[in-house]
Amino acid sequence: MKFIVKLFPEIIIKSKPVRKKFTQQLRDNLRKLLLPLDPGLIIVRDWDRITIETHATDLDVLEGFATVLCNTPGIAHVIEVAEYPLIDVHDIFEKTRDAIGDSLRGKRFVVRCKRVGQHDFNSSEVERYVGGGLNQHVESAGVDLHKPDVTVRIEVRNETVYIVNRRLEGLGGYPLGTVDAVMSLISGGFDSTVSSYMMMKRGMRTHFCFFNLGGREHQVGVKEVALYLWLKYGASHRVKFVSVPFEEVVGEILKNVENSQMGVVLKRMMLRAASNVATQLEVPALVTGEAVSQVSSQTLQNLSVIDQVTDTLVLRPLIAMDKLDIIKVAAQIGTEEFAANMPEYCGVISVRPTTRAKPEKIVAQEEKFDFSVLERAIAAAEFINIDQLADEDRTVVDVEVLSIPVSGSLILDVRHPDEVDRKPLKLVNAEVQAVPFYELHRRFVELDQSRVYLLYCDKGVMSRLHASHLVEQGFTNVKVYRPS
Repeated sequence: MKFIVKLFPEIIIKSKPVRKKFTQQLRDNLRKLLLPLDPGLIIVRDWDRITIETHATDLDVLEGFATVLCNTPGIAHVIEVAEYPLIDVHDIFEKTRDAIGDSLRGKRFVVRCKRVGQHDFNSSEVERYVGGGLNQHVESAGVDLHKPDVTVRIEVRNETVYIVNRRLEGLGGYPLGTVDAVMSLISGGFDSTVSSYMMMKRGMRTHFCFFNLGGREHQVGVKEVALYLWLKYGASHRVKFVSVPFEEVVGEILKNVENSQMGVVLKRMMLRAASNVATQLEVPALVTGEAVSQVSSQTLQNLSVIDQVTDTLVLRPLIAMDKLDIIKVAAQIGTEEFAANMPEYCGVISVRPTTRAKPEKIVAQEEKFDFSVLERAIAAAEFINIDQLADEDRTVVDVEVLSIPVSGSLILDVRHPDEVDRKPLKLVNAEVQAVPFYELHRRFVELDQSRVYLLYCDKGVMSRLHASHLVEQGFTNVKVYRPS
């Protein structure tokens, strides 16, 4: 079986040295990805295509080839072909009838031919002769030049005939490794997964940086989606997954920064940390999933103020995309379900967030921030080779969720104090104590461990994240309270 890989058109129009470099990189990427499926494969780079030949007959292996080729950046489309020596036009008809005649039964079809080389016939003559022969000798529904059910594709290249069994659409873009590396700030939601994919598609080796705001469950989910993206679209090049513990940074912001400025300050802290990590990895650019005015921190004024903390280039591939379009892309690339089920940590949500942050006011707010907290977070960052995530135990600790408090239990309201003030939790037959989530882990060890503690928040996300984290640390007296 042969697969003929057609290059993305933007590669074809580049200068000869650049085109050669890109084609060589694509060949190398495909060799690395396909050799595990067939160690005996033959891969040949031509000027305008790459030809892959395999003697594998196992259908699963052939489908594996097709999957890799459809998900490898740099490919416009792939044709799976049967190859024959050129004899004459009648022989082309016979070979075509034998190869795909059965697939035309009851269907309208058209024949399309491409030709390269010197022959005593042209492409139109091949189309008419083969089309007429198939129409006479196959039980089809006839020829339809405008809206056929099936397009029969033939390529005549010098002294060889290729009959196309099927055509597979590729990703387009540039081969991975032909453009500088970047580091994507990934949260696991729709935006960050789509922006990461777009960078890989454009040929950039994409590292992942995750700011852990809410414990192990969120981190597990983000690791899973990062591993999925890498395995599907970027496995030809090893990258890093970097996890930065940001819980203490969040706590510092919540305690010392004015409510309306918290979102912008948090983004500035993330950008500072990400720039430091990028420097360690020698990566020249950061990638975010921000789109103009999708949320309050993403107005042009706020983005400008956020970017002032770094000289590192910040790329925003989704900047002008609509949310529905982003979700559509997520569905196409397979990250929609990950994103839809990813816990969103919303510990830093301002009641009335600023949409026009003023640099001098933000700087004044940050003067109250203890930057040693940020330095500790950066120093504690965990760098993992992405392929090693597949070997990690990513099992999330289960936590019991109760809709009615058990006798003798104490409910810990882990919401931010502003939320507690706006909507206090009042229960007749249960004791409630407010412990902000950013102080929970420090204060929990001081509590009476003979009691059962039920963690509560409005949406049940923060409470479950922190309960899971405590159970993981060995506390068995923690559950979640979720009123029905």
